[in-house]
Amino acid sequence: MPTRRFVLCAVIALLSTQPAMADDKAEREALFRQLREAQSEREGRMVEDAIWRMWMAQGPTAAIREAVAEAMRKREVYDFAGALAILDGVVAKAPDYAEGWNQRAFIRFLRDDFDGSLDDIERALALEPLHFAALAGKATVLMRQGRIEPGQAALRRAVEIHPWLKERSMLIPILDEKTPGRDI
Repeated sequence: MPTRRFVLCAVIALLSTQPAMADDKAEREALFRQLREAQSEREGRMVEDAIWRMWMAQGPTAAIREAVAEAMRKREVYDFAGALAILDGVVAKAPDYAEGWNQRAFIRFLRDDFDGSLDDIERALALEPLHFAALAGKATVLMRQGRIEPGQAALRRAVEIHPWLKERSMLIPILDEKTPGRDI
């Protein structure tokens, strides 16, 4: 019986050489199960990388995938207006591509368009309910708006999906009536 590490490496190798297989429901489920069950942060990051490759590969055409990549390059050099213009085209041409919505949500967040960002995040999550990055983005936006409880709920959901998520450090411990120090 193969070890979990062997299976993980095999899935990652398959995804990197054959992105079309990422659309297979069983492969997708296996990746998210491996993410939840990762025993170390390193293992979690490896699976996370495979999931990101899967999401990026889901772009319906090479032109759409390249447009998203170009928008990300523009974002890296702080050309948010240029990135937004490209991503507006992506979501218009590929409205069923979750990553197009997620990337545009991030640009809108960077431009302090929090309501627009939340709208795009909701579209991304409708298409990909396990999009831990969209959930983390939603948490960040909500908390920036002072909406701490719904932000924490979104972040808790993201961490359920991806226990090694970088943003997990933003979680606030839940205090209930039985917690010592509750009246402080």
